[in-house]
Amino acid sequence: MSTSLPELSMSLLYSGPSLAVLHDDYAARGRVDSDAQLTSSSRLVVDAPVDRVWTVMADLRAWPSWASGIRILELGDVRPGAPFRWRLNGVPLRSRFAVVDPRRELTWTGIFLGRYRAVDRHVLEPLEGGRTRITVEESLAGPLLPLFYRESMLRANHERWLSDLARATA
Repeated sequence: MSTSLPELSMSLLYSGPSLAVLHDDYAARGRVDSDAQLTSSSRLVVDAPVDRVWTVMADLRAWPSWASGIRILELGDVRPGAPFRWRLNGVPLRSRFAVVDPRRELTWTGIFLGRYRAVDRHVLEPLEGGRTRITVEESLAGPLLPLFYRESMLRANHERWLSDLARATA
């Protein structure tokens, strides 16, 4: 089935819900924006207990020491509602924690270039043998986004993040 020109145009212009709605009604409730132009989900099982994975993942100040392309610019407490500013691959982002559930989930919303909105979910699941399944899920929306950024690029960032996190928890 092909996409009509009006449908394509509407998807190119989609901005998603306001950042407040995205934060409160999506991220804080464990959801991404399934209507966003880009969505991605990646998983990795690591040979580390959930406590260790959580400790590394929730310590944003240490991210630049192990995560590729990340720089933390401003960070207070890691708690729901708390803002933080950072750079990912040189792009400045303003984010706010939505879910901080120790050893289970770290989720935030973010905005970059003033118009592109994201929900980032990181869910941990303890497995037998002291292993942990990490799931990264993200939605990204904004006008004309698919013209310069693709789902494969988003997924590559997730795969790199998971690989870096696995090395940091080994």
